[in-house]
Amino acid sequence: MISYIKFSLFHFLTLPFLLGITLGGAWMALGLLAIVIVVVFGDVLLGDDHTEPDYRMPWLLNGLLYSSLLFIIVIFGAILWSVASTDILGYGQLVQQLTGYDALQARAANQWWHFVPVWLGAALLIAMVGTVPAHELTHRTNDLPAMLTGRWLLAFSFDCAFAIEHVYGHHRYVATLRDPASAPRGRNVYQHIVRSTLGGNVSAWHIEAKRLARNKQPLFSFHNRFLRGILMSVLLCLLAYSLAGWAGLMLFSACALLAKAILEVVNYIEHYGIQRAINEPVKPHHSWNSTKRISSWASFNLTRHSHHHARAQLPFYQLKAYPDAPDLPTGYLGSMLLALIPPLWFRLMAPKLTQWDQRYGQHNHTEN
Repeated sequence: MISYIKFSLFHFLTLPFLLGITLGGAWMALGLLAIVIVVVFGDVLLGDDHTEPDYRMPWLLNGLLYSSLLFIIVIFGAILWSVASTDILGYGQLVQQLTGYDALQARAANQWWHFVPVWLGAALLIAMVGTVPAHELTHRTNDLPAMLTGRWLLAFSFDCAFAIEHVYGHHRYVATLRDPASAPRGRNVYQHIVRSTLGGNVSAWHIEAKRLARNKQPLFSFHNRFLRGILMSVLLCLLAYSLAGWAGLMLFSACALLAKAILEVVNYIEHYGIQRAINEPVKPHHSWNSTKRISSWASFNLTRHSHHHARAQLPFYQLKAYPDAPDLPTGYLGSMLLALIPPLWFRLMAPKLTQWDQRYGQHNHTEN
């Protein structure tokens, strides 16, 4: 059963975040600290996971995926409650009735700097609880409930365009100059966040425009999934404003934008410097891989990225570890933190890219 329960790690990481917001003050950093300690140090201490169980109850794993929508709604509500002038849904009163703790008084004593770790922690959770399950669900293009759930999860990071560009653009052009999400050698992560975000949205718009033209449907209409995605995020913003005013809207927007930036950091570490000719089949060596145990558990095996790109149609629980694939310096969150220091990242990745060139370079051709 542990092989199933392990994929609920992000559910448990939501709890210290909620507890920190409830307690207020310095405790508001609890969620961020829990994520960093559990994921980064967990990867270092608990090593790799090469297991490939035969899952006989996929419905249970799918249940964990779909439950992420409930958890991200709870996170959304918690960050709004933390800055609201009212007691949303009577949460503070309920806490006092059950525990005797005056959460509303603690909330009133919060200072602006207490919200910095809330912003960082909420963005990481939106990425983990929202974007990661959405990545899995939006690959199920013929499954309407999966697509609908995945797009709503992406709406919390203002990124419904991901459901279009990632599946029909990124997977087609990965590791080539035509893919906005694949960072060439020498590009730092901050440049990549901007260029990949802009390029990904432009790509998604063009992909959707071509689809609508093929179907003889108007571009500016409800048929346009790109525009519907924007509307979904706008509705969340309106809800944030109605529940918590301008403070709620600003905090939610800041968390959503940072969560989107975190996705681009993930794209950066997954594909940095790897090159593929446009007519070359996508192979496992065209993505950086990681077999770190906690990162895998917290991301529905997203870390097994080499197999995902080689066999994008496979569900996450069938992805193989591929221990011989090109590997990241450490787990996902650890590698993301390293990427935030470009000189250190370049120094660590230089020998890995040299090794990649020596092993796979002969398969690579210059792209026109």
